[in-house]
Amino acid sequence: MRIALGVEYNGYGFFGWQAQRNLATIQGTLQEALAKVANESVFLFCAGRTDANVHATGQVVHFDTHAKRHIDAWIWGTNAHLPPSIVVRWARQTDYSFHARFTAVARRYRYVIFNHPIRSAVLSSRATWHYYPLDAERMREAGKYLIGEQDFSSFRSSQCNSKSPMRCVTEFSIERRGDFIIFDIEANAFLHHMVRNIAGVLMKIGAGIQQPGWMQEVLQAKNRRAAAETAPPDGLYLTRVRYPEPYIFPLSHEPFLL
Repeated sequence: MRIALGVEYNGYGFFGWQAQRNLATIQGTLQEALAKVANESVFLFCAGRTDANVHATGQVVHFDTHAKRHIDAWIWGTNAHLPPSIVVRWARQTDYSFHARFTAVARRYRYVIFNHPIRSAVLSSRATWHYYPLDAERMREAGKYLIGEQDFSSFRSSQCNSKSPMRCVTEFSIERRGDFIIFDIEANAFLHHMVRNIAGVLMKIGAGIQQPGWMQEVLQAKNRRAAAETAPPDGLYLTRVRYPEPYIFPLSHEPFLL
């Protein structure tokens, strides 16, 4: 049978999603916990690989197993073998046509910036700290240039293995909530480091170093060197993965609903 899981994790201290020998990863840790419930080895497929120290509240994964367990056992049993920083939030049995990555039609990320002159100890690793005042309205204006299907070469890392730089961004929103600036972005898929590179450009614009129109110039350049430095991973969260019917899964809670 094929099982889909909704997974939440604090990625701090993990070397990203993908299993690596002798390194702590989200995939490796989850597979070990699931294997104890299934009493057999388990291999996971995810909706979107996350980098080291990146978090998720809405990651979706799937695996195939011969083990027959009550559906709740995949939640409670697996969580009993996981560290506090990883939790399975829901489980569903699916047909074999479902694939966590290839069936997905959209992914949504949230980036959280703590905008205050003094860094926060409590928020360390959970939000990106930017000490200089940021103008959310300037950042919102710049974000309008991201909407639509475009070549995002300027926002992909040199390690990106995607065959095409074309991505379609369908939603972008940003707001200030006290000392926090939070932006959400949804697209059919994302290039490696794409959200963090967008965040780097937005912070340059929000700080007044560049004008909002610079976002369009960076896009049109189709060159990574035209953009800003890659923003830290601390404030990045995978919050939602959308699937077509009949694969309608529970929604995750969103981080920093202040």
